Amino acid sequence: MEDWLERTRLLWGDRALDRLARARVAVLGLGGVGSAVVEGLGRAGVGHILGVDQDCFSPSNRNRQLLATAETVGRAKCQVAGERLRAINPRIDYQAAREFYLPENRDFLFAYRPTLVVDAIDTVTAKIDLAVQCRERGIPLLACLGTGNRNDPSQLRLGTIADTAGSGCPLARVLRRELRRRGILDLPVVYSLEGAAPLCAEDAHGRHSPASGPFVPPAAGLLLAYGAVKTLLSLPDPQPAKGDLP
Repeated sequence: MEDWLERTRLLWGDRALDRLARARVAVLGLGGVGSAVVEGLGRAGVGHILGVDQDCFSPSNRNRQLLATAETVGRAKCQVAGERLRAINPRIDYQAAREFYLPENRDFLFAYRPTLVVDAIDTVTAKIDLAVQCRERGIPLLACLGTGNRNDPSQLRLGTIADTAGSGCPLARVLRRELRRRGILDLPVVYSLEGAAPLCAEDAHGRHSPASGPFVPPAAGLLLAYGAVKTLLSLPDPQPAKGDLP
């Protein structure tokens, strides 16, 4: 049997790859950031992935979203992600959830029993609830902050929500305030030090639509995937439940 992870095995070793193969990672949001997250996790050898996204691809996704092509426009993002991951690793256990995470429908996520969760969603209320729920359950969570209106991937950082003070990111400011009220100061996040770029055009109604390019969102996704793998490899070995055979 071919060892498609041969080069990674030389870098990380058998023990690390075995741990990644057993990990269960849920990725919420499969757009510009999330599509790069699942790509990185899949190529790292993570064996079980839940891809969560309610949306279908639109033509405007093709400038930045790894899974968006002329052929995938109109198709569900969570389904296309599974096809991509199985093409990389036919043995991967991938589950698609065409869902939008909200406080009132969160049960589907925790029924999956994830080892780790990656937040690549945009809605503030959902991000706050996800952080609180993962903290209460002892599930590691990594979150992405704003990547829109930015051009320079070298300005991305992996730190904590507390580190984002002074970054100028409106999403970071709101999330930092709300999580501080809930006693969460150490949430790992990917954020940018780059200020928002001035927009060059308006839409047909004279409004400035959200802007995004091909560099920052996927770079943020790969940085999140790196943080997720690093976290997975640092977790203590799971202890057998009482009554399990050694």
